[in-house]
Amino acid sequence: MSPKTVPSTDLKSAPLFDHLDELRKRLVFSVIFLVIGASIAFIYRVQLIDWIKGPLQYSQLYVDGKVQVVTYTLTEPLLLSLNLSLWAGLGLALPFILGQVWGFIAPGLYPSERRWAVPFIVGAGLSFLGGAAFGYKLVLPTMVPFLVGFLAGAVTPILGLGTYIGTVTTFLVAFGLAFEMPILSIILTRIGIVNHGMLRKGWRFALVGIMIAAAVITPTPDPTNMMLVAVPLYVLYELSVLLSRAFRLPPPEEDESPALGL
Repeated sequence: MSPKTVPSTDLKSAPLFDHLDELRKRLVFSVIFLVIGASIAFIYRVQLIDWIKGPLQYSQLYVDGKVQVVTYTLTEPLLLSLNLSLWAGLGLALPFILGQVWGFIAPGLYPSERRWAVPFIVGAGLSFLGGAAFGYKLVLPTMVPFLVGFLAGAVTPILGLGTYIGTVTTFLVAFGLAFEMPILSIILTRIGIVNHGMLRKGWRFALVGIMIAAAVITPTPDPTNMMLVAVPLYVLYELSVLLSRAFRLPPPEEDESPALGL
């Protein structure tokens, strides 16, 4: 009798390859949404540039109803428009990209938890936009004039449009991502990396880190501006602790019955 043939393993049917294939599909759709959002933003690139230049109206560069900024190279306007459109497109496509993220992690959730799909997508999108709006409305109007006029009288400021927009865009994206802290705490809690106990015990380190970040973000001597950034960030941290507790993993079930005492 010939030895029994062992069937070969079908790699494509393995769970790991199923997850990788699903991840690839989600990434492709996310890129498509990003391209669509960036294309729409590119159409309105001039309006976006005027909007980002808004905080400069409080500085000495605002003369006769205009803000004096310049470009230095032939290709800078094009590259600047593409870069700005990419970030603005990310903001437009964020709800759809978050939908892809949720679609990827949803199979690992309990049925009762999957009803949080809409709140997760809407909440994450509004958190990002809220963070960017907070930085634009409350922080930049003070920070930009201070930095532009730091050597007032000693030098004549000539601000490059590319450098300015790059700095402001990075700043707004950083604020938007910081406001995603509660959403991130939910995800990390659900996959078992952190829990509310770890976050609660680390509040001192979080507070120090937030104060340092606020000092870097608002390089002004006025402590009010620093607290304007630090207080909302710490409130978000406390909210993250509460959400981590609410979405904590259930305790593992006991596989064995308790031993009977003799």
